[in-house]
Amino acid sequence: MAITAALVKELREQTGVGMMDCKKALNETNGDLEAAVDWLRTKGLAKAAKKAGRVAAEGLVGVVTSGTKGAVVEVNSETDFVARNDEFQGLVKDIATVALEEGENVEKLAAASYPGKSHTIAEEVTNAVAKIGENMTLRRSATVSVDEGIVCSYVHNAVVDDLGAIGILVGLKTSGKTDGLENVGRQLAMHIAATNPLAIAPEGLDQDVVDRERAVFAEQAAGSGKPAEIVEKMVEGRMRKYYEEVCLLSQTFVIDGETKIADVLKNAEKEAGAPIELVEFVRFAIGEGIEKEESDFAAEVAAAAGN
Repeated sequence: MAITAALVKELREQTGVGMMDCKKALNETNGDLEAAVDWLRTKGLAKAAKKAGRVAAEGLVGVVTSGTKGAVVEVNSETDFVARNDEFQGLVKDIATVALEEGENVEKLAAASYPGKSHTIAEEVTNAVAKIGENMTLRRSATVSVDEGIVCSYVHNAVVDDLGAIGILVGLKTSGKTDGLENVGRQLAMHIAATNPLAIAPEGLDQDVVDRERAVFAEQAAGSGKPAEIVEKMVEGRMRKYYEEVCLLSQTFVIDGETKIADVLKNAEKEAGAPIELVEFVRFAIGEGIEKEESDFAAEVAAAAGN
């Protein structure tokens, strides 16, 4: 496979490694970007790949909660100016409200009736496109619910209440009092916004991700020249540290910088008067994973000038 400058640039943006090392990694892996990231990591040149690609799409994430249930939706637009548009904000709020009842299936949500109108949400989005003048997409939806307890939310970089750049839902299951639990849930949601954990606990991690990390650590440790039993202990130690970094319950609470999240829940149980289980969380960041087509602004200006 031909190693293009664009591919080298993309690898450099993901890893922060120099261009020559990125080119060498791509040559060694026949242009496989993911394998090249791992190759650089085994050489000690790069940390883990960024979890998301370049964030490109604009728009808003909206959340809504009601007792034991919550919903979060992402509606994309072409520019961030639309996020300041009152009509667009109203659209996202209404869609999130409907999602609370309709659930996380986007096709079903799009086909649901729009509040106060005789047409569907999909048709209302189309109407908004014609009125506002930008392409818009209902990209995704998710819900969190608990049998008993409370679902809490937080929106980071909010433009108005419950609408912003990052939306989080946290489901706390308990048979105890929930009066004081909303603040704890909101703080946990703020923590999730900051740390972006991959799972609540190690057993919730994707096995392919775990296997990939273990393989990288194993190759790194094997290069130490130490005996096999020592290498195995080194790998297990690095895996434990990895779990602490990416699993919510073992992370250090960003609010106080010292308490583990599992202990935050234990402390909250005293006020609730019953065990508390963090059963689920959802984190939506606007445009995550969507690739944006980059343009050369200088070239555009030159072209417009007829050069």
